[in-house]
Amino acid sequence: MPDALTPSRPVAVAPHRPPRPFERLRHRLHDEVFRRVHGSTLIYNTCWEDPRIDREVLALDHDSRVVMITSAGCNALDYLLDDPHEIHAIDMNSRQNALCELKKAMIRRGDHETLFAAFGRGAVADAGSLFDGLDDLPAFARAYWARNHRWFDPTGPRRSFYYHGGSGLAAWLLCKAILRSCPRKTDLAARFVEASSLEEQRSLFAELEPEIWRATVRWLVNQPSVMALLGVPRSQIRLILDTHPGGMVGFVQDRMRHVMTELPFHENYFWRVYMSGRYSRDCCPNYLREEHLETLRRRADRLHTHTCTVSGFLQENPGAYTHFVLLDHQDWLAAHLPEALREEWELILANAAAGATVLLRSANPDVDFIPEDIRARVEWDTEAAERLHPTDRVGTYASMHVGRVR
Repeated sequence: MPDALTPSRPVAVAPHRPPRPFERLRHRLHDEVFRRVHGSTLIYNTCWEDPRIDREVLALDHDSRVVMITSAGCNALDYLLDDPHEIHAIDMNSRQNALCELKKAMIRRGDHETLFAAFGRGAVADAGSLFDGLDDLPAFARAYWARNHRWFDPTGPRRSFYYHGGSGLAAWLLCKAILRSCPRKTDLAARFVEASSLEEQRSLFAELEPEIWRATVRWLVNQPSVMALLGVPRSQIRLILDTHPGGMVGFVQDRMRHVMTELPFHENYFWRVYMSGRYSRDCCPNYLREEHLETLRRRADRLHTHTCTVSGFLQENPGAYTHFVLLDHQDWLAAHLPEALREEWELILANAAAGATVLLRSANPDVDFIPEDIRARVEWDTEAAERLHPTDRVGTYASMHVGRVR
C-alpha cells in the first residue's frame, strides 16, 4: 500500500525568521482562543486515534496496567475488550473525563438502545431523561451534563451530539461550508459514505474532492480559531508549515486523500461520524456494538478517570505500569514547557514495568523533540510504526512512535 503519509524525499525546513507584527497578532489570537477553548469546553466528542492499531501494538492482557490520555473515552473502553488489569485515563480537561464517565455509567446500566441513541445516532428524543437511573455517575460529571444535555437534542440546529464541543463545532462549520446550497455535493457525500469498494470510493472522491476544496473551506482550514477548536496548538501548526510543502491545506488534503482512496471507508467510523453526524450499527466504535456490552459492563470498574497531568498522576500514584498511551500532547510540551516534557518522561521511566510499551503520535516526523538521554533509554520499534501508520483509519497525524522501555 502506498504511504501517502510520509514524504518520499526529505522536505526542506523553512528557516525561522522573526514574525511580522500581523503574524504576532495572529499568534496571540490563536494562543488566546486555544487557552479559552481548552479551559472552558469539551474539545473531543469522539477519539481521533485508531484503537485497532493501538491494540495490535500494545498486546494488552490481564496483567496490563495502562496509563493513557482520556480524550473522549472511546479508546479506553475499547482497550477493556483485551481484559487489562486496570486503565487510568488522565486528562487536564475535566469535561473529557465527564464524557468518559457518562459512557461508563450508561454501559453499566446495560440499556444498549439508549446508549446507541445517545452515542451512535448522537440524539435522544427526550434528552433531559438521558441521565435517569445513572446513580453511579460522579457528581462532577452529572453537573456538567445537566448543563449540556441539550447537545443530544435532535430538534436543535445541529441535531447531533457530534456537532457540539470544540471539534464538533469545527466539523459542523466545515460540513456546512462544503455542502451548503449544493444538492450535488450532498448526494456525492451520501454515496461516498455508503461506498462498498475502494474502486467506488476513488471514483466518487475524484468527483467530490474538487467540490470540497473551495475558497471558503481553504480559508477555514487556515484559521487559527478553527484549529484551536480541533485541539491543534500553534506549535503543531508551525511543525506542519515547516515540514509540509503544501502548508496546512496541503497537509489536510494529502491525509484526506489517503484515507478516502486507500483505506476501506465502510469501516471508517472516525470520518463517517463527522460527515453524517452519526455512526451506523455496522460502522461504529466497539463500545457501541451490542455484542460487547456485557463484557464492557463487567469490566467498566477497571477504568478510572483522573483530572490532572500525566506527571501529576504518576507522582500521586507511583507503580509499575506496563503501557503508556500519550496521544500527541508531548508536541505541545516540547514547544512550550520542555522542562515539563523531561519531567514527564523521567516519571514514566521511573514508573515503567520492565519492557513497558509507550505509544505516542506526533506532528513531528520523528522523536527528536524528546531529550536525547531519554530517547536512549527507550528502544524504538520503527518497523511496527512504519508498517501500521499507513493503515490508520484517521490518518491525520504525521507520525506514530512505539517505544519499549529498556
